[in-house]
Amino acid sequence: MEAFFRAQKPIDLHLHSNVSDGTDTPAEVVRAAHAAGVRTMALTDHDTTAGWAEAAAECSRLDMTFIGGMEITARGARGGGVHMLAYLFDPEEGELLAAVNNTLDARIPRLQEMTERLADDFDITWDDVLAESDGKSIGRPHLASAMIRRGHATDTDDFFERIVTKDSKYYISSPGIDVRDVIRLVRQAGGVAITAHPVGRHSHVMPREHMLALKAAGLHGFELGHRENKKNPEGLAALTGYAAEFDLIVTGSSDYHGTRKPNRPGEFQTEPEMLKRIIDESTGYAPIYPES
Repeated sequence: MEAFFRAQKPIDLHLHSNVSDGTDTPAEVVRAAHAAGVRTMALTDHDTTAGWAEAAAECSRLDMTFIGGMEITARGARGGGVHMLAYLFDPEEGELLAAVNNTLDARIPRLQEMTERLADDFDITWDDVLAESDGKSIGRPHLASAMIRRGHATDTDDFFERIVTKDSKYYISSPGIDVRDVIRLVRQAGGVAITAHPVGRHSHVMPREHMLALKAAGLHGFELGHRENKKNPEGLAALTGYAAEFDLIVTGSSDYHGTRKPNRPGEFQTEPEMLKRIIDESTGYAPIYPES
């Protein structure tokens, strides 16, 4: 408890750098968060922890607390993509590391095929997508940015909600591993597993049997404070009820991506008692607190 109080609020546990699909370097992400008033933050790049060291060093320089995190690409019960936020896990744990590396490797052929399908109807090339990735870990947001730059979409939401929907001919299922396996691997690595923006791009309400399956697998909680969740108030209400019923951890975060999304650091925040639960339930990696 004493160590916990060194992690000051506001707390934002979901930010991305250009190590994955953000536009800022890890240090720039930290500076943006600090400028917005955030004092405890997690870097949660997709399927990689490569930005941790740089972000942690900048947090220390600015007297902020650093929480190690990652957003893992998973596959849900219906075959669609699910993103799982993992916190304070051992980044060198072998099975988890192998799984996320396999996911990273599978992204390129998937995105190439999606680009080829889009190219049948839009002026877009694979080189356009590569230009958006800046040589870093590549993902669907880079494809969205290429389409926006070409004038085919107005913003990221327009791309995912109008063009590459799950039912469109351009969509290819996520290469991620089963969400229950992700939860198991995160827990095995000493981490805490939280479902990211769980109703953000879905109109359905999670069936109770799905909730029970996730709970049985070891799910710790939901990221309910997120701008995309507001698009599905019925689904959000259901998850809020599940969180209360099963005493799950509830977080709120910005999902900052630099200029790639309008999300701003600290626009949604995690309550201190919820961060305490994450810290108390993790064994893989300790928060890095300010020295003062």
